[in-house]
Amino acid sequence: MNQTTNILVVGIGGQGVMTASEILSETAMQKGYDVKKTEVAGMSQRGGVVSSHVRFGARVLSPEIAPGEADILIGFEAAEAMRWSHYLRPDGVAMVNRLRLVPPIVSLGIFDYPDDPAAAIRAQGIALHDFDAGAIAHELGDLRLVNTIMLGAIADNLPFPAETLKDNIVARFRAKKPALAELNAQAFDRGQAAARTTD
Repeated sequence: MNQTTNILVVGIGGQGVMTASEILSETAMQKGYDVKKTEVAGMSQRGGVVSSHVRFGARVLSPEIAPGEADILIGFEAAEAMRWSHYLRPDGVAMVNRLRLVPPIVSLGIFDYPDDPAAAIRAQGIALHDFDAGAIAHELGDLRLVNTIMLGAIADNLPFPAETLKDNIVARFRAKKPALAELNAQAFDRGQAAARTTD
């Protein structure tokens, strides 16, 4: 409780970055942490880049994570994960979906899409777990499950039990879309398993 946990969630508009950070924030608050959250959504409705900072601990004054201070980087898109990787602390963990989406900043010539984002992240000495969350979601029958899969993937790296996060996700769906509750529970488990079997 005394240590602040810093989680950076990045991706492309429409992938569920803000929903993921909202779920993380709610879960941390339920566990008694002081929570601060902020997000930047550039053209998010048009596939622009999106980032969200989530910080929680005994007392948190600022919502923004400084470069080199993130404990966990959740990358919903590979190049975005690479672009934000300098925010990770030396012993931080990057959990990255292998999905490659070309954002407007690439088509506008502002940013070149890297040949191998995962290799570029690993070259920095970062502990990277990358896997195809989209393929898992496809197997489960709903591409919208990527969000829950990625949350399951980071669950073992949080300062509270993985079941706490899973229960919160399932409860949200039971309240709003009961038919999807069990499917999201499976997606969480699959994400957790994928993270444990990749490096």
